[in-house]
Amino acid sequence: MVHGKKLAKESLLPSVLEDDDADTESEKLQLGEKRVSRTEVDVRGPKEQHSSPDGDVLDGGEREGEEEEEEELGGEEDYDTDLELGDKEEAYDPTGQTCYFEACEALQVVPASYLLRHMRNSELSMMHRGLGPQGTKALAVPLVTNTSILRLNLRDNWMEGMGGAAIAEMLKENCYITEVDLSDNSLGDYGARAIAAMLKENSTLVNLNLSGNRFTDRSAEHLGAAIITNSKLQHLDLSHNALGEQAGQTLGESLSENTGLRSLSLAWNCIRGRGAVLLANGLAGNIFLRTVDLSFNGFSKEGAAALGQALKENTVLEELNVSNNRIPPEGAIRLAMGLKVNKTIKSLNMGKNPIQNAGCYGILKSIQENPDSAMETLDFSDITVNQDFDDLYTAVKEIFPALTVNHGGRFGTFRKAKA
Repeated sequence: MVHGKKLAKESLLPSVLEDDDADTESEKLQLGEKRVSRTEVDVRGPKEQHSSPDGDVLDGGEREGEEEEEEELGGEEDYDTDLELGDKEEAYDPTGQTCYFEACEALQVVPASYLLRHMRNSELSMMHRGLGPQGTKALAVPLVTNTSILRLNLRDNWMEGMGGAAIAEMLKENCYITEVDLSDNSLGDYGARAIAAMLKENSTLVNLNLSGNRFTDRSAEHLGAAIITNSKLQHLDLSHNALGEQAGQTLGESLSENTGLRSLSLAWNCIRGRGAVLLANGLAGNIFLRTVDLSFNGFSKEGAAALGQALKENTVLEELNVSNNRIPPEGAIRLAMGLKVNKTIKSLNMGKNPIQNAGCYGILKSIQENPDSAMETLDFSDITVNQDFDDLYTAVKEIFPALTVNHGGRFGTFRKAKA
């Protein structure tokens, strides 16, 4: 029998998102699920056991008497996370090793020896270890009080929504971890909601990678609100998800009000149409972002035109990647209008777009006509150019000798070589 005293620290991780689907209720973070006597610690959760007025523990999570008293405990999403240790005190464990063993026993998972060996390190990297939801819950318990780990990498552990929620609850309490990688974990909308709730409270996280987690437009609604609230997070990766047109609108509105992010990746999503335009509008109003990756979306002509307008207004953005966005020559020309007046962009990646030689020429011409341009790198990968482009590049190099241009070759090069 696992004593409530042993699970005291585990009660720092209460159930999250109580109003979600029934199929996830059985997986919620109930680490202190075994009954304890009145002389042991009373670990309470919103759907766990409760004490009767005379102190006896009741089964099934119900009290004697009136059920209305449940609302006095905080309702559906108000949790009692205070530790009631009674008269007996335990030695403080800054690594959390003791409570990790107890959590593993309660959740019936095998302790990870790697974690035990590296609990005192400043960086914990546990990629591709198949922790799953239960293993992630157990791992989250010692991290609540661990004071050594500053960087946490849990990439590709199939933790799913409940595992992600456990890490989110831990990050609400831990004030030492500054970098977290939760990419490729299938967190889904459930996990996104928990992460968003954490970001509204956490004030130490600087770098967060949420790539490849099956986030949808519903996820963007939660994350967008968190982006407005959080001003400490500087680097956010939302690439390789399923964020669509509505997500573009939501995130665009959030970015216009965000005051913390320095870099953002939305690569490999499905942002297009009106969503692309509104996202670009949001970038126009942001005065903190330095690097934005929008590659492998569907900005097309309208989105490129909106980006061109954003570049006229934005005075801080330094790197922009819009490769593989189905941008036609007309879209590239519209984007180039912004480059004529922009004074901060240093790197622009337009590779793998069907902008043809005309689009490449128009962008390079806009650089030539902007004496205040800060451009250092133009990337036109897989786009062939002609002799006119080469001649213009030679002329521009005289004005901006540090400028480098990468392209997919020049028309006629291979024919001449063969001849």
